[in-house]
Amino acid sequence: MGRVTATDRRAVLLATAGLALAAGCASSSGAVAHPVRSAGTAPALPAQLTHGPRDRPRVALTFHGDGDPATARTLLTEAEKYGARVTVLAVGAWLDAHPDLARRILDGGHDLGNHTLRHLDINAMSETEAREEITGCAERLKRLTGSVGTWFRPSRTPVASPLVTRLAQEAGYPHVLSYDVDSLDFTSPGAPVVARKVLAEIREGSVVSMHFGYADTIAALPVVLEELDRRGLAAVTTTELFS
Repeated sequence: MGRVTATDRRAVLLATAGLALAAGCASSSGAVAHPVRSAGTAPALPAQLTHGPRDRPRVALTFHGDGDPATARTLLTEAEKYGARVTVLAVGAWLDAHPDLARRILDGGHDLGNHTLRHLDINAMSETEAREEITGCAERLKRLTGSVGTWFRPSRTPVASPLVTRLAQEAGYPHVLSYDVDSLDFTSPGAPVVARKVLAEIREGSVVSMHFGYADTIAALPVVLEELDRRGLAAVTTTELFS
């Protein structure tokens, strides 16, 4: 994979020019609004979270943890260069193959969560199968880090079924983490397209879905982070977004 040059970055940035005006576009996926909390009280969060508070200049970039470990390390390093913190929802089988990445993610100040054991269609599974997918990844996280992690994201679907939501809660995850901005980077449409889509839809409180393992994501990430900084939006962990 070639190194992304300043010229490449400028080309992508030019392709995203003028998107500041479109930044207020919201997803039409039925996002659940984050309730306003009173001072000194914990927020009453729904079981499935699509985005965070819309009244604070924070966003969460979330990554599906799978694929080439070199790409994962490059993306984490790139985010840290810009002072960004991200959330990684790891596939258990990926952690089996690359156990050192769990510590790398946490040592960088990022969130680490559960994206099932094998990344199959969890909503289509039986209760026993779905439970094994959730607890299998949770066990690996606990073995590697001492914790099952705070966040669970279902595999092959943005929204968990009631059964999967219940099983996740039983495994120690109070909330299912969805998103309101899908980068579609896994379709490999080209870095300008990835950056353009994210920047057209992202706004205060957004949770963005991205992936490790794709060259387009590496090229698009600096462009996205530079534009977020220009707009005054901080890329924080999901824990910080909902705190």
